[in-house]
Amino acid sequence: MLPARPAKPVPIQQHAIDNLRYIRETMERASSFTAVPGYGGIAVGVTALGAGLIAHMQPDAARWLAVWIAEAILAIAIGAVSMRRKAAAGGHSVTSAPARKFVLSFVPPLFAGAVLTATLFPAGHAALLPGLWLLLYGTGVMTAGAFSIPVVPAMGASFAGLGAACLFAPPGWNDFFLLAGFGVLHVVYGIVIARRYGG
Repeated sequence: MLPARPAKPVPIQQHAIDNLRYIRETMERASSFTAVPGYGGIAVGVTALGAGLIAHMQPDAARWLAVWIAEAILAIAIGAVSMRRKAAAGGHSVTSAPARKFVLSFVPPLFAGAVLTATLFPAGHAALLPGLWLLLYGTGVMTAGAFSIPVVPAMGASFAGLGAACLFAPPGWNDFFLLAGFGVLHVVYGIVIARRYGG
């Protein structure tokens, strides 16, 4: 019986490359998503304040809803562009593992809000929507904030608390809560993020 041939040794360079790849992937998985845009949040808040005032002047609920849907689309666009810019300025990627975790935690509550809007509004329950929007948006921000900077979960909790209060308040206060949430809170937290975490 012939002795087994020794395995061909792996070059040390290959070991080093494999180790570096493992370290990089581990650090990427453990790192936080820091490209939450402060200035983008301020811009979203300003447009929400304008949308809230316009929506308040609408003669019927359908037009009121149309204004807020347009604002939601605009806010998503502003958020996406400003997040990409901040990530690029910091040398980060919006497709990194922390960014994917952030988005995958943020989107489900928003999807739930869209489904509830599509079912509750035709059923005549439009008065419930502002509280639900704020509550679910806050929930999304809190869950996504687990993969981000510490101020983000606090922002989410503020939105969720405002949404809960809105659901128990008289319907006549709905527009006030929407302005306070999507307008004022976005501006306030946007300023905090821009000052403490850049852009």
